[in-house]
Amino acid sequence: MGYDTKSITDVVFTHLHWDHCAGATKYSDDKTNIILTFSNALHWVSKKQWEWAMNPNVREKAAFQHENLLPIEESGKLRLIESNMTLYDGIEIRLYDGHTMGMISVIIHIKDKTIALPADLIPTAVHISLPWISAYDIQPMLLLKEKEEFLKEAAEKNWILFFEHDIFTECCTLQRTEKGIREKERFMLNEIF
Repeated sequence: MGYDTKSITDVVFTHLHWDHCAGATKYSDDKTNIILTFSNALHWVSKKQWEWAMNPNVREKAAFQHENLLPIEESGKLRLIESNMTLYDGIEIRLYDGHTMGMISVIIHIKDKTIALPADLIPTAVHISLPWISAYDIQPMLLLKEKEEFLKEAAEKNWILFFEHDIFTECCTLQRTEKGIREKERFMLNEIF
């Protein structure tokens, strides 16, 4: 796409489970230190998630790799988000607690489209169905409520959902059916831009 790691100005972690943030650090060339992959970027995460990751419960402890997280804090480039907010014009941050405490969903408004990254609130298109909840969710009943509200808004406002964990569906739109909100159309993100 014509960018390199030094060009990136902001990294938003939906949460700090290793599969969502481990690539933010790497070994230095001489393999003596762990350094930031995106050396010029601010690294955004919710305050609640940061504190949760630094003091993990037994169930999630293996998902948080402090050796990858602490260099971000030590760099001075960590920024903590305390509530729902607009990060930049057109980039909205929303916090959820069902999957893990303080998980972020990013809502991006571009021209006449809205792209929503629900993160692990809805990790794949099959998780659009309300009863489909991951065993990794720390508060499944809360996640169910959060997901229901998210999907209702997404369907009403014709958002495009972008899935981080789905190898078959990168993006989709939604529709209301007799069985609830379901996937309408599947496509690749580059097909709409």
